[in-house]
Amino acid sequence: MNPWYVYIVECNDATLYTGITTNLARRVGDHNNGTGSARYTRARRPVKLVYHETAACRSSATRRELEIKRLSRNEKICMIRSAAEQPN
Repeated sequence: MNPWYVYIVECNDATLYTGITTNLARRVGDHNNGTGSARYTRARRPVKLVYHETAACRSSATRRELEIKRLSRNEKICMIRSAAEQPN
């Protein structure tokens, strides 16, 4: 069973888009190439992946996505920066 991912991409206009997927590379490619991309990102290409985390199932990924979407832009940026500073 594939893990689910909650991700944030930064659009060309510096806005942030949050979503869920089971395949990060494919989904970011979709956002950039238009195949199955979200309407929001279609007009804001290219996008780049700036954050992701794993979730056990679709339900928990969806809950986490909604939590992130409720954050302010500044809170999202702090979360992204904090994750970038963590050692792998």
